[in-house]
Amino acid sequence: MKLTWLSHGGWRIEIEQAVILVDPWFDGNPAFPQDRRDEATEGATHILLTHGHGDHTGDAVAIAKKAKIPVAGIADLIGYWKKFEGIDGIDFNKGGTVNLGGAKVTMVNASHSSSMDGRSGPVYAGHESGYMIAGEGHVIYFSGDTDIMADMEWMGDLHKPDIGILAAGGHYTMDMERAAYAAKRYFNFKTVFPSHYKTFPLLAQDAGELKAALPDVDVREPEVLVPVEI
Repeated sequence: MKLTWLSHGGWRIEIEQAVILVDPWFDGNPAFPQDRRDEATEGATHILLTHGHGDHTGDAVAIAKKAKIPVAGIADLIGYWKKFEGIDGIDFNKGGTVNLGGAKVTMVNASHSSSMDGRSGPVYAGHESGYMIAGEGHVIYFSGDTDIMADMEWMGDLHKPDIGILAAGGHYTMDMERAAYAAKRYFNFKTVFPSHYKTFPLLAQDAGELKAALPDVDVREPEVLVPVEI
């Protein structure tokens, strides 16, 4: 398994026979090296989206059309794109599990918001979500943009993820302190990656607080486009 941070909340997850781009956002992303887009998307088999905000869906449709790969995510958004953008989509909903190249991906709850830019303001884009991604003897909890939720208790108990990719930049999502609290109270992670940080000055710029709060967990600060093998 290889996990590669694409900066901000975006990740490339190589698991089983799948190469999944989660929330790919390149255009307008100040933390992503624009001359490395082809490297980030090479060999991708699926796109997986957590919600409709532009800093998570920004390049999804363009990549899907160019690479001729499906986009998976909440039924409302994906169904809309299938109809009006002509993409190949896998539209499902919370509690549903889909097989993406041998990886079993289950949509779970998140606590955030979800919309797209419309001509007169934000428009509905389906509910926000996170994912449990199972394969190669591991379960990854990809939190998506969220705050702490009581739902994390049953999610941790039922799915038993050993890897956490946790939004932890603060302001729009959990910060490092809250992400650490969630990890300690609801999960038994062996490895944790902070996400949704460093992009803007408004967000946390390092994961020192997360590391200090989880001394028994392998907290790894990812580097953009540097794969981590697990």
